[in-house]
Amino acid sequence: MEFSYRRGEENGPERWGLIRRDWAACSWGRRQSPIRLSGVAAGHRQRPGRLLRSYRPTAASLVNRGHDIMVRFDGDAGGVLLDGVAYRLRQMHWHSPSEHAIDGRRYDLELHMLHQSDSNGRFAVVAQLYEIAGRRGDSTLHMLEPYIQRISNKRKGHEVEIDADVDPRWPIRGSSLYYRYTGSFTTPPCTEGVTWTVARNVRRVTRQQVELLREAVHDGARMNARPLQEANGRPVGSYYCWHA
Repeated sequence: MEFSYRRGEENGPERWGLIRRDWAACSWGRRQSPIRLSGVAAGHRQRPGRLLRSYRPTAASLVNRGHDIMVRFDGDAGGVLLDGVAYRLRQMHWHSPSEHAIDGRRYDLELHMLHQSDSNGRFAVVAQLYEIAGRRGDSTLHMLEPYIQRISNKRKGHEVEIDADVDPRWPIRGSSLYYRYTGSFTTPPCTEGVTWTVARNVRRVTRQQVELLREAVHDGARMNARPLQEANGRPVGSYYCWHA
């Protein structure tokens, strides 16, 4: 792997910005992700249409990117409307443990749903955190388990087509209150200007599902959560969500 999550290594997270010139933001950026989030500190706002979700099931493929497992949507999966700008859902992937911390706690897993605007090319990520609890687990991961097993420890870029449509509404159903801030990608090149929307509720996942994701990636990414970054005075808002 070109970069690793292991601290102290030559390509570890403290040195990402030194590996390549176009990764400099990883070390020197002032609006990096992930950050600490707090329900007490977040300013509360309630504006109709502030966040509008409109997803639909569509064809998808599962890709082992070495540092994570990604669902790439090959059809129209819908998207979100943020501040009047439409963002189309492109892919989703997982980090374990969670990258963001809520009220001082990092959870067991975090899902990132990556969107891009057709109008301005900017990116927006909707994130959902999970904790290991019970035996029921996450329905999306349950559906994907046989496909994850097929690409486990395969070369970077290895992918399989998912036989059934993937429904992006499943992972975040029931989520209505979110944190919002401006940050960056959490992997190199750590591009800034990304709008982050992080669900305040925490969903459940099984230990087996978390382990499956960890075992599928390459060795340096088994624990693929970037260290927390400084907020540097950035405001964090709290918003309600509406469904189309």
